[in-house]
Amino acid sequence: MNALGFKFPIQERKTALYNLEENWYLPLLAEKRGLSLQNIKRSNFGQYSMAVNYLTSVLEEAAAINKVAVYNIDHMAQLYFYGPDVVTLLNRALTGNFTDMKVGQCKYSLLLNDKGGVQDDMILMRVSETSFILVINAGHDITDTVEIDNKKQEYIADIDRIMACKKKGGEEVFAKDISDTLVKIDIQGPLSYKLIKEVYGADVLKNRNNPEKNMSFFTFNEFELNGHHYYLSRTGYTNRWGWELYIPAAAAEEDAKKIITKALDFGGLLVGLGGRDENRISAGPFGLPLMGQEYDPYHTPLNAPLFETAVDMNKDYFVGKDALAKEIAEGNQKRLYIFVSEGIVSNRGIYKEGKRLGTVTSSINSPNVSLEMRLAIGSKRKNVNEENGTAAIGLGWFYAPLFEKDIEGKEIAEIEGKPIRIPVEFYREDENRNPIGSPVLGFVTLEGITPATAHKALKNIENL
Repeated sequence: MNALGFKFPIQERKTALYNLEENWYLPLLAEKRGLSLQNIKRSNFGQYSMAVNYLTSVLEEAAAINKVAVYNIDHMAQLYFYGPDVVTLLNRALTGNFTDMKVGQCKYSLLLNDKGGVQDDMILMRVSETSFILVINAGHDITDTVEIDNKKQEYIADIDRIMACKKKGGEEVFAKDISDTLVKIDIQGPLSYKLIKEVYGADVLKNRNNPEKNMSFFTFNEFELNGHHYYLSRTGYTNRWGWELYIPAAAAEEDAKKIITKALDFGGLLVGLGGRDENRISAGPFGLPLMGQEYDPYHTPLNAPLFETAVDMNKDYFVGKDALAKEIAEGNQKRLYIFVSEGIVSNRGIYKEGKRLGTVTSSINSPNVSLEMRLAIGSKRKNVNEENGTAAIGLGWFYAPLFEKDIEGKEIAEIEGKPIRIPVEFYREDENRNPIGSPVLGFVTLEGITPATAHKALKNIENL
């Protein structure tokens, strides 16, 4: 089988909106905010040059989600799978069950290896009875072997991993990468509905099966505008109201200017990788795992917050199922929890009373932690305890559950209306995982950082 993935890029890739960020957005933002022009802080993400933040700080951009946040997500890829046996193949290759998935519906799923490790997570959109669009993470479109730091590293694109699950002879399934035809922009926050409506009109937000109502969570629409075909899904990795928009490449720059201008008018911002990271960790009651951080090929997703959503263990077979079943049978109790800390604690060990509980996978300063939560840390740091202060938030894998369970087996998040917060300490560690230096204080919680709004009806925000 010929590889469908791309070769490893010789130079860092640029998104379709790279020049717009540099030559249009920066001057516009500088003028509106009275800021001096500076170079955008960028980072290599999935072999793309991505903005960490723009002229505004990571904290400012993270706070934009409370009004409207716009993300350049063009580094993510879109794969088109089609053919009469497409459902059979996807059911075999991925963890979800797509047999009864309706046209116009979205679904979150995982691509695992034989050992149950996560190769990628993705959103599937069912376009027709025999076709799907898969939205995958940056860098997962590469099939190549390259030498990095004198070590050979093999990349296998998602499209090739999935097509490798196709049975020889008899199965009619085809696939192609359509990323070059679409530019992905995410619009999230309470004013996202108003923004979409003003740029594209109210009709694009209507339920395709019941135009009297607005779109339901995890559904998508298709619409035509000026001869171009668009996809708009009511999804996003923030657990707030929001949309993911797939703009035809020919219209991307013009549309992006309209979207970003409107966002600025509403008090929002274009948000880089830093703010986006905060937004997914602060997403509702548990935070959302990220590929390469909480997810990786060497660890299974068992007991991650979205495990039951993404994985159907009742299916007869999918790649990695046997490994997951074995781990479940052995009683693996690992848990992914969100925490609040008085400072950033990336890659530290998590301890309580000298006992190692787990490892930090993500950590970032947040403007969305309430004063009450910050005071609960017990920090001596002035910036943490100030009215307009900040604290850090993060996610970590723990060896075992920390919270007691009710009679239904659900972890207890509060007692008499007060949230349970388990104090912990974060230590740097030596090569033998022994704690060193002074600890950073924090607590583990089940209450979440910000309220989830994604599932709620749009009628509540229509007049904002």
